[in-house]
Parts: sequence; C-alpha cells; structure tokens
Amino acid sequence: MKLSPEIQEQLDLGHLLPVMEDFYTIQGEGRNTGYAAYFIRLGGCDVGCHWCDVKESWDAERHPLRPVEEVVAEAMRHEAKSIVITGGEPLMYNLEPLTTTLHRENVSIFLETSGAYPMSGHFDWVCVSPKKFKAPRPDMLERADELKVIVFNKHDFDWAEQHARAVRPDCALFLQPEWSKCEQLLPEIIEYVKRNPQWRVSLQTHKYMHIP
Repeated sequence: MKLSPEIQEQLDLGHLLPVMEDFYTIQGEGRNTGYAAYFIRLGGCDVGCHWCDVKESWDAERHPLRPVEEVVAEAMRHEAKSIVITGGEPLMYNLEPLTTTLHRENVSIFLETSGAYPMSGHFDWVCVSPKKFKAPRPDMLERADELKVIVFNKHDFDWAEQHARAVRPDCALFLQPEWSKCEQLLPEIIEYVKRNPQWRVSLQTHKYMHIP
C-alpha cells in the first residue's frame, strides 16, 4: 500500500507508528521477568525467524498507523511503570518521539530488539536478541544491557558465545529455549549454565501463566 507523502513523512519522523497490539501484562522473559509491564508491539519485521511466535507482526501494512500521543495516552490509562517496546523489529522506525513522550510520564522504557537496525530513542534497558537470519550490528551489541539468545539447536550455544564476546562485561547473559522445543532443550541449557555460570536461564513464563 502506497502512503501519501504527508503520512509517509509522519511515519519517517516517528510521529506515526504501526501498532500491532498494546496490552498490560507481566513481563515473562529475561532479566525483568515477573514485573508488571505495558507492551507496545510494533508491526514490521524483515528478520524472518522461522520459529517466530508472532509472525502476524511481520507485515507492517496489516497494522494501523497510530499517533504517538494516542499510544502513550492509552498506556497511561494503566498502572504500568515499565513500558516494553517490541515487535516485529521496533528499530525499523524512529522511536525518538515515542520514548521522549513516554519518559515525560516518568516510566521506565525497555527495548526488545534483534539489534539488526541502528538505535533510535532513549531506553532504560536494552535487550538484544540476535538472530541468525539478520545479524546484529556491532554498535547495538555494545549498547545491550541484556543479551538473550534463543536456543533452537545445539549449535546455538556457539552462536551465543560468539555474541557474548561482543557485549559489555556487565551485560546480563540469558539462554532461552525456543518454546516448541523447550522440553527437549531445557535440560541441555541447564547443564550448559551449570558449566558456564556467567549465563542465566530465561523461560517464557507468560506462556506457563497463560497470559499475553
């Protein structure tokens, strides 16, 4: 779908964003597991993980363009003090207006990204989850507060170590089994973390709780 020049400009500037969904829930993964958080999931992704559990997010044209002010106002209707911006791949867009407007509301903003695109916006916590289908940028790995590697097969342990060498020494390191293979891979991840205690185990606890 071809956008008008005016709408395209607003999208490029980050004043309009394709929002697939937004909802208040409990963070289920990684370092901030267990905290209440409001999720803003943006549509659009060209990373293309075949095991992605939100493939409906890939096509940005399927999701309505919404003004940043409207998205923030909806978030502030809830008690959330933490906002997670995810996708899709959220850094396909200019996130400066969204994060600036959210920070005026005195909330913490967490980013979930593959690291394949350059940073835009200001975040209190950056989780980079590198994907083999589109490698993360070195500058994004340097920005990571958290490295979360999805383990789909045994080769992913080497993939994880490769990227762990590229992040800051204080970056939190997580290994997370791909959900459909969790029962098979979790014992291997547990043993790996026991041998390499710089890593921690991440689980998709929201799926066990049957929440978004």
